[in-house]
Amino acid sequence: MARRDIVVIGASSGGVEALIGLVGGLPADLPAAVFVVVHLPAEAPSVLPKILNRSGPLKAVECEDGALVRPGHIYVACPDRHLLVEDGRVRSVRGPKENRHRPAVDSLFRSAAVAHGPRAVGVILTGALDDGTVGLAAIKRCGGVAVVQDPDDALFSGMPQSALEHVEVDHCLPLPGIAPLLSRIVREGEMVEEEGAYLVPDDMELEDRMATIDSATPENVEKLGHPSTFTCPECEGPLWEIQDEEILRFRCRVGHAYTAESMLAGKTEALEGALWTALNTLEEGAQMSRKLAKESHGRGHEHAAARFEERARKTREQADLIRQALNNAVPDATRGVV
Repeated sequence: MARRDIVVIGASSGGVEALIGLVGGLPADLPAAVFVVVHLPAEAPSVLPKILNRSGPLKAVECEDGALVRPGHIYVACPDRHLLVEDGRVRSVRGPKENRHRPAVDSLFRSAAVAHGPRAVGVILTGALDDGTVGLAAIKRCGGVAVVQDPDDALFSGMPQSALEHVEVDHCLPLPGIAPLLSRIVREGEMVEEEGAYLVPDDMELEDRMATIDSATPENVEKLGHPSTFTCPECEGPLWEIQDEEILRFRCRVGHAYTAESMLAGKTEALEGALWTALNTLEEGAQMSRKLAKESHGRGHEHAAARFEERARKTREQADLIRQALNNAVPDATRGVV
């Protein structure tokens, strides 16, 4: 028998501020290892370990692939790498994005559920959209504990609210109460079964392996569901609809994973990119038409000049329509201060 000694935390927009408050309330002798994923830009180095080291007594480190798991440490996901927890070690891998993110909360939570079952405690903090919902459901399916920040207390309520709507959450409370709750759970909570004594569903274990690019193959994706009529916002490949009782989900043949809400956000972002490309193409066409009209005037070819001027006018009208579409575009709900 063992205690619940694996704590996984996921956050997005507003997450740094929330984590500062949470880790500041954890005791120095916490008999558990803590793993943190916050959605980070891929191109910038993370200073989150330094921030968390200044905020509380536990040692925070950026995770290194293969590092041993030690109680009383906080392992922070690297930018552009999924953070996974295996039996006694951490993994830092560059697998397919989940919900348009790498690192993704779902990847971390699912790995904790598969590797540690009822020893895992999942915590969802502030954030937009719904990354973490599927992973928290996985933790519950394997006997772990689900904790969610009260959406009314979160800077961004999307992630906590989604978790509450789709997962049988054990505890929902404001941020100041989460650190004391975690301390009680890992110190005084019930003893739970060790690895091997709990059931890991085959589909969950397969998806856990797919966080690494070598296992994200068409053959594995096809085992999870059936072909849909949609395409992947990331690579434009076909998507498979996954059979999931908790939430509608999709994966493409190379492993990119989405909830329906995150896929819609990805499609919205792709549409904006397409509109900007169209606008640039139209502006270039109008500029070239004006240039040709000017040259035609200079050579006395008035009929050709009029034709090019008319083309430039129509192209500018089309460009103005694209500008209106961009001005009225639906905002990306995931954008916010992290």
